Amino acid sequence: MIESRFESLEGMYEEMQEASAQPEIIADVPRWQNILKEIARLEPAVLAWRSYQGLLSEIEQAREMLQDADMKEMAEQELKALLPRQQEEREKLKLFLIPHDPNDDRSVVMEVRPGAGGEEAALFAALLVRMYQRYAERKGYRFEAVDISETELGGVKEAVFTLSGGSAFSRMKFESGVHRIQRVPVTEAGGRIHTSTATVAVLPEAEDVEVEIRQEDIRIDTYRASGHGGQYINRTDSAVRITHMPSGLVVTCQDEKSQLKNKEKAMKVLRSRLYELYRSQQDAAYAQNRKSQVGTGERNERIRTYNFPQGRVTDHRANLTLYKIESVMDGELDEIIDALSMMEQQEKLEKLSI
Repeated sequence: MIESRFESLEGMYEEMQEASAQPEIIADVPRWQNILKEIARLEPAVLAWRSYQGLLSEIEQAREMLQDADMKEMAEQELKALLPRQQEEREKLKLFLIPHDPNDDRSVVMEVRPGAGGEEAALFAALLVRMYQRYAERKGYRFEAVDISETELGGVKEAVFTLSGGSAFSRMKFESGVHRIQRVPVTEAGGRIHTSTATVAVLPEAEDVEVEIRQEDIRIDTYRASGHGGQYINRTDSAVRITHMPSGLVVTCQDEKSQLKNKEKAMKVLRSRLYELYRSQQDAAYAQNRKSQVGTGERNERIRTYNFPQGRVTDHRANLTLYKIESVMDGELDEIIDALSMMEQQEKLEKLSI
């Protein structure tokens, strides 16, 4: 079964390589670019398959050498080293057969909101925004604030931002859900530990061609930006609110001084929310809308707990606990995300009939 699948992939790869060199295809730039993307996607699997075939050839040669008395000892030593590699490489090949989620290649729109816990939840939401901003810096993603509303104490009422580049959705999709913090709040005079939550939603950014937004379906209002200051707020008359009347979705943006730029950012978020809405309607079993991602924000719905007194972060899905909370809050999320990614791969592998 695995052999026939890789032979098929190799055939597709070779056909596309030939097509990419045809003058009439090169002249059709969008089509040519799509073919190059598909070649790049298939190439790692094809190269791994060819490497595996080379290993099988070495094993066959070593077995033939067993028939020669003078070469037998050398052949046995070679087989001792080669046979374990055969099983390892065969298992790695299976990873390439996991169905590719096209959303994994996309940039993301992220939304962070306080859940249970009042002002402490808003302060926690601000910490999460900073954590994702620092993670973006580490991964080379471009962080762009769309609409970040602050509280008097520096917390966040709502934060909407984008992370662009580097197949951001493939990593950030694991952040969707309820995050829980346990610490002594700055507002707590008695030194008691409080538990609060914030919700995170991660939406794949939609391309312009995927979601058609008719001008007659939207209402655009402009107003003066407001807030309690901070790096995200510009006190100008350029804030934009876009209402998509058929769906009832409302998006605001007041991050830029330019009304045009605020409109562009707001349209990007609206397009992504509509894409997620339409996708969930078309395939409810596959897609989850923002509400299902974050639940109600109650403390018992958490996917991850940040316990400051003990200095630990626990991801409840991966059963992973790290005692380096300061590093995690500074954006060192790869260890957690890698564990969740491996879990997802294993679950998908178990569903494959190979």
